[in-house]
Amino acid sequence: MKLLQSITLISLCASILLAEAPQETRTELQKTVEIGESSAKLLIDTLGKNMKEHMAKGGAMDALKYCSDEAYPLTESINKKLQQGTSIKRISVKYRNPANAPKENEAKILESFESLQALNVALPEYLVEKTAEKTYKYYKPLTINNEVCLKCHGNIATDIDLKREVSKVYPLDKAFNYKMNDFRGAIVVTIKY
Repeated sequence: MKLLQSITLISLCASILLAEAPQETRTELQKTVEIGESSAKLLIDTLGKNMKEHMAKGGAMDALKYCSDEAYPLTESINKKLQQGTSIKRISVKYRNPANAPKENEAKILESFESLQALNVALPEYLVEKTAEKTYKYYKPLTINNEVCLKCHGNIATDIDLKREVSKVYPLDKAFNYKMNDFRGAIVVTIKY
C-alpha cells in the first residue's frame, strides 16, 4: 500500500511540476511524447508485420531465424528514418539478444514497470525521463499481448527443436517462460534537441 501511495504522490508531484514548468519545457515534453509515440509505433508496426509474415510462412522456427538475422538490422534501418538527434531501441531485463540489455538508468525504469505490474497497477502508456539538458528518453512499456508471442517466449521446453535452435542462436537467452500480459520490456526513444 505504501508503494502505491508513493507512486500516486510522485505522479501528482510530476503533474504539478509539469503544470508549473516553463512553456519551453512543456513544449519540449509534448514534442518528446509525439516523437516517442510515432517512433515506437513505426518500430512496433514494422517488426510486428514482419513477424506475422514469418510466423505464417514457417512458424516459430522461421520467426526465430527472422529475429536473429533481421530484427536488429531492421531497428537500425528505422533509426536512419528518424529525425536527426532521435534514436530507437528495444530493451529488456530478460533479453534474448545481449544488445537489448538495459543501460544505465534503464534497468531501474524497467524494474519500476515490473513492480507496478506485480501490484496489479496498470502500466502507463509511456514514461519520459529527462537525461540531460535538451535530452529525453521516451519509454514505451511492452507486454506479451498476443498468444503467438508465447510460441517463442513462453514455455518452449516442449518444442525440443525450437529450444535447441534458440539455445544455439542465443546462448545467453533469458526471454522465455512468459505468460499472457506479462511485462516484456520497453522501446526506448532517445531524443536530443
